[in-house]
Order: sequence, then C-alpha cells, then structure tokens
Amino acid sequence: MAADSFSADIEAAFSALGGVFVTPAARIAARAAACRGLVFDWDGVFNSGTKSEGAPSSFSEADSMGLNLLRYGMWRTNGRLPVTAVITGEQNETARRFATREHFDAIYSGVRNKAAALEHFCARHAVAPHELAVVFDDVNDLGMAGRAGVRVLVRRDASPLLRDYAIRQGLADYVTAARADAHAVREAAELLLGLLRAFEEVVRRRSAWDAEYVRYFEARQAVETRVEHAP
Repeated sequence: MAADSFSADIEAAFSALGGVFVTPAARIAARAAACRGLVFDWDGVFNSGTKSEGAPSSFSEADSMGLNLLRYGMWRTNGRLPVTAVITGEQNETARRFATREHFDAIYSGVRNKAAALEHFCARHAVAPHELAVVFDDVNDLGMAGRAGVRVLVRRDASPLLRDYAIRQGLADYVTAARADAHAVREAAELLLGLLRAFEEVVRRRSAWDAEYVRYFEARQAVETRVEHAP
C-alpha cells in the first residue's frame, strides 16, 4: 500500500471516531518518523484534571499500555528508546509514581514556564524540540506545543475557543476524539503507531513476548527517572 494511501486510511479511521486532523495525516506521519521523544502534560491529559482535598489524581492502564506500545514502536524504528517526560504545572505524587513506574526519563513538576522545561529536557538528552511529540490540553502548554514536531491536543468540549486558537495559531496537528478521562493518551499512541506503520508488528511481538520485545523491555526498565526541578 502506498504511503499516502496508508495515511489516508489511518486518517479515515480516526476521523470516524471524531478526531480532527488539523495537519494532513501524511504530513503528521513524516514528522512522527523524525521524532525521538515524547512529552506529556499530566492533568487534563491522563485524567480530567479534577482535584479535591487529599484525593490523588488518576491514570488509566489502557493509556499506560498505549504508551508502552508506542515507545516500543519508536525503539524499533529508531534503534533507541525515545526520551520521554511528563511536564506538569503541579506537584503531583501520582504523576511522579507513574513516570517512575513506566521508566520515563524525567518528570518536571511545579513548572510555570513549560517551554523552558522543554528546552531543558532537550538539552539534557541531546534532542531538538522538533524531534518531540507533545500531548497537551491547556493554555500553559502552548509554549511547548509551539516548539514540538508533532502536537496532539486533548479534546475538552468546554474549551472551544482554546481549541480554535490552537488551530489558528498552528499549535495543534490533531485534536483527539476522546476526552482525557476516556483514554485520549491511548488514542494518541495508537494514532502515532498507525502513522508509523508499526502497529500490527508491535502488537504481534508484544503479545508473543518474543526475544526482540524482551530486549526493548529490558532497555526500558533500565531507565532511571529523574525528578527535575522547574527551570
């Protein structure tokens, strides 16, 4: 299947869910192929962002599996693990524990200037901002979204003006069909895996737990998560 035809099929499948391709799928696919890292906001991306006194935030195991599959796919494509981080504006114990459990390279907490945190992360790991895919949801994420190569905006129906602003300013390539509390991260992960033409092989090898997947998993488990201070 030709690359443009393949991307068109992926675009049709995710558009049918309600996802919005601001940038054509074939162009996102080309940018994704050049990506060497992943960056995520936390609240409003892994969960709805709802807070209450003494109640921790949450995450979904479906999102966790999607991220693991995506990182494996990028490992197969690039021959190295993608550098991966959470950059969040809050001090969040659940986010820290998730990043550590999943062996992300870093978590930045209490960040006010996320663009500066993104630049710090890039400098530490010798990647350029355009080599990152960023999944985000709100105003304080726009600075880092503007520097990234692939930008996925998580749907929130209560923010139509923000969505339109991000689209008009060229800060989003795709808007998810799913909301944050309905596995938006999984949607983003499967979208990128699909556009990399990696999904079926990744699923086949992961489900078989074959020797190649074990090599990836051992490399992933060897990553020690840095708890970074806001720059």
